[in-house]
This record gives sequence, C-alpha cells and structure tokens, in this order.
Amino acid sequence: MEENRSWTRNGGRSTPDYREIDLSVLVIGAGAAGARTAIELAERGVDDVLVLGKRGHGDAHTTWARGGINGALGTHDPEDDWAIHAADTLNEGHFLNDPEKVETVTKQMPDRLRELDEWGMAFSRTDGGEIDQRYFGAQSFRRTAFAGDHTGESLLDTLVERAQELDVSYRENVMITKLLSDGDRAYGAAGFDMDTGEFVLFNAGCVVLAAGGYAAVYNRHTSRDDENNGDGPALAYDAGATLMDMEFVQFHPTGMAVDDDDPEWAPWSGRLVTEAVRGEGGRLYNADGERFMERYSPDQMELDARDVVARAIAKEIAEGRGTESGGVYLDVSHRDAEFIAERLPRMYERFMDLGVDMAEEPVEVAPTAHYGMGGVRVDAHGESDVEGLFAIGETMAGVHGANRLGGNSLAETVAYGVVTGERIADRVDGAGTVPDEVLRTVFEPHVASLAASTGRNGTYEVEHVLAELRDLMWNHAGILRDDASLREGLDRLEAVREKSSDVRIGEVTDRSFEFAIDLDFMLTTAETVLRGALERTESRGAHYRTDYPDTDPDWRRNVCFERADIGGTRPYTVPVGEPGDDVRSALDAGHELDYHQLE
Repeated sequence: MEENRSWTRNGGRSTPDYREIDLSVLVIGAGAAGARTAIELAERGVDDVLVLGKRGHGDAHTTWARGGINGALGTHDPEDDWAIHAADTLNEGHFLNDPEKVETVTKQMPDRLRELDEWGMAFSRTDGGEIDQRYFGAQSFRRTAFAGDHTGESLLDTLVERAQELDVSYRENVMITKLLSDGDRAYGAAGFDMDTGEFVLFNAGCVVLAAGGYAAVYNRHTSRDDENNGDGPALAYDAGATLMDMEFVQFHPTGMAVDDDDPEWAPWSGRLVTEAVRGEGGRLYNADGERFMERYSPDQMELDARDVVARAIAKEIAEGRGTESGGVYLDVSHRDAEFIAERLPRMYERFMDLGVDMAEEPVEVAPTAHYGMGGVRVDAHGESDVEGLFAIGETMAGVHGANRLGGNSLAETVAYGVVTGERIADRVDGAGTVPDEVLRTVFEPHVASLAASTGRNGTYEVEHVLAELRDLMWNHAGILRDDASLREGLDRLEAVREKSSDVRIGEVTDRSFEFAIDLDFMLTTAETVLRGALERTESRGAHYRTDYPDTDPDWRRNVCFERADIGGTRPYTVPVGEPGDDVRSALDAGHELDYHQLE
C-alpha cells in the first residue's frame, strides 16, 4: 500500500511531503545478493518484497565481477570437495573467518552453480559440455566456474530474469539515507527517489542490506565512484548494529596503471584487470624485464594470494623497478589471440579499444582497492544484532577473514541469499509498521534535515572533499600502514569531517545531494577502517603494519565496533571459532596449487 503524507509538528517545523510504502521485506541493493534473497523469498511464498537499486535495473556492481564464481564441482579435478574449498578459504583468510559461515557457503556452492546453470546462465563449457572451471589465486584445484571474463554480468542477468519470472517487485534510482530503528529493532527505512526528489518512508517487517562494500573510500579502486562507498555498513552502524573486520581491505594486485594526464586513459585508472588473466597464464614483469614473482613466491608465482602479489608489486614499484605509469607489466601474449578473445573477451576488447593488443604486448597494472572483507557482524543466518536487520554480500563480515579468496565474492552472494531468504520467510508475518516514537524521533528529524540541506551555499565543493577523503585513505590506510601514519590519518579525517558540514549542495535531484550523503557514509566507514588498523598491532592478510610486520597468534581475534553511549565508537575484540572435523582434515592434508603444473 502506498500513501502520500505530510504534516507539521515539532514547534511548527514542517516535515516534507513523502510517500509511504508498506512491505513485508525491503531489500536494499539490487546486485546478486539482493536479487538471490528476493528470489528465495518469492519461491517460499513471500509476495510483498521490494528490491531497491540506486541505479537502473541490472546496473549493479555485480556486473564488474569478471573472473568467476567458486564451487567444488570437480569438473577437471574430481578430488576437490567443499571441505577443501573451505580449507582454502580459511587459509586465505588467515583464520580470522567465521568457520560456520565458510562451511555454509562452500557446502552450498555446487548446488548453487547447478541451479544457475538450470536457470540459463551462460557458463563457459568444456569440450564435453560441462561447466568449465579454472585456477584462481591461492586455490588448490580448478574450482572457479566462469562465463568468459564477464561472469558477474552473466550471473546478474540470470538472477534478474529469474526474479522477473517470479514477479519480484523492483524499484530503481532510489537511495536509502537512514534505517528506521530504535537501536534494538529495525522497522523500515527512509530514502528518496533520485529522479523526482520525492522522499519515501518504507515500513518493513524485515530489512535486508545488500548494498555492497567500501573499497571506493580509496582514490584508486575498482568500483565506480558512486558505489561501494560504505552505504551498507554505515547505515547498519547508525541503526545500532556492530561492525567487524573493517581494517581488512583487499588491494587487488592488478588494477589498470595509466598516465593520469592522458584524457583517454585517465578514466580507467585503478579499474580491475581480472585475476582471470593470471588464471589463464598471465605473467608479471617489472620494468627491467624480470619475472619478479620468482623472488616472492617461487611455487605459486602469479597465482599466490592477492595480498602477497599486491605487496610484491608495491615493493617493485617502491624500489624503482616500476613503469613510467607507476605499475608493472602483465603479459599474456604467449597465448594466441583466439584463445585470449575466447577466454578473456571483455579484457581483450577493452584494451584493443585503447590501442593495446594483449596478444602482442603487455598491459600495465598496479594494486587497487577492490573489496572490503569487513562489514556488519551477523549471525549464521545473516541477521545483525538489531532484530529484523539482515546484511549479506559485501555488506556482511565473517566469510572472508583477513583476505578474500578470489571467486568467493559471487559465491557468498548466492549462498547467503538462500540462507537469509529462508530465515526471513520462516519469520516474517505481513507488512511492518514504523512505531510513532520512531517516526517522531528518527524519521521526521532526518527527512527535515535532508530537506533543509538542499540549496546550501557552502564553502567547499562536495566532490573536492570526497577526493580529499579518498587521498587520505590511500596515503594513511593503504597497502602499508604504521602507527604514526594511521594516527595522522585520523587527525586529517576530523578536518575532512569539518569540511563536510560546509559543502555546497543543490536540490534533491542534483548529484551534489547524493554525493553529500555518500560523504557521510564514507566518513563513518573510513573512521572504522583507520581505528581497526590502529587497534590491530600485527600483520595478517590484507592488513600489513610495517611497525608490526609479523603475525601474532594472540591476535586471532576479530575487531568489532559499536556505537558508544555518548558519541564516538567503542572497539572490542571477540575470539574466532574453530573449523569442523571435515575442514580440519582438509587443512591437515595441506592441499596447495603448484603453479608450474600450468606451464
């Protein structure tokens, strides 16, 4: 049911007109995680579900995940199984993962891949017609299923088509600005229509945050600038949920390294060069022509863990062996053009359009912020410690630990979409209602504040403040960190926060309004990354402290953040669980890829 409302309260202050929508389940985020949750709910008979997207239908960040999706099908390596997949995930996560969540994902994935196949996903095939699988970094066997190098796009197309078959309701170009919560329970959300400027109140029995991650708080990243700004974690934290593992940001080894002064190339700076290029045999060379991974990882070479390869590249560049564009060379030219065009079609086409033939010459790459392993702390079903508020996909923490195994991000979205959808379907009982007290103390002041901020003639351009924040994070919480730099980053963050209250903002439909909201989300997320990195006095996975270069066994704990009673954040740590017997046996067996079997 939809209604238009407006009223005057609070000493004559007017709350803007808004539209009210009643739902059983509100899904915030229209990528793979949100779509798969909605599908599960629809298949279980929950029919008043609404999926919201900030962009056009089918235009979610999922489409930028190119290399593949993991599942122990054993297409080429029948000795692979879910327990070995779990063992690889824990090893790559440096044993900070939640073992229960890892098992949930790895046990499900063979069935999820077969399900996607039944729904028509355009998987690449073996000569015998089976779903093809290839190597990805730090995996013991070939378990990464793929659709060329456009796996995420094909996955989302498949899920959207399935959701449409089930008549799942979807609304595009809507941005959520606040969850409506009393700190104990979530009742819905506030947002606005980005096309019309209309404010919207969503009454919901349950809310699912599938709003992506926070890698775009860095100035070099693989996302578009208007996504992965930390919306999900910041919204949940503001509503009373706990965040976890925020210090762990994965810097993908191979983002595009370009001449920033070249107008044709500059927009591509940091954009992902999929791990599939290395999975298909791509080799890394420095400017001196050395295949330098021989020094850092002689057994696994270019297919070692992402954090290992990223730090190796960063060191080559720092020690003067990088290219003029500040990168190294990634070369797959020993493969013929037909093979590259078939297995890596999007990469081949992208670089060909820019005048580089990957079959003839290398491309330049450098590390780039790619994925946040942290997010909202949730239980085994994806529910936060705020009742009725769920978080899945890159918005949740727990599956990936200190470093994500390549190919596991898409796997997590569909696996937890099923788990969370099943849980909510068992609990939800009709549309929700936001209590009057929450309307009066949370919704009304929030929407009135948003409306009052429009047309502000501040001192600073919001885009410039965003850029300052991103530079700050790259310089002070990047691949290499230390105490002094992190503390300086926190000091500078406060200066950015002050500027954020004095930015110029247009009307609700102006991009500056959206960017100002993004900035608020990013400030929350950036602070937890910096404070988490300062708290963790060791190096583990993607978190590397030059002043604490060793891994400390006593730090096998997760850093959590909750809101303090009187402002600020309160960090605390919790111990990590232990894997089950099957996974422990797989760990003890010591499965490991030997790169040289590929050559």
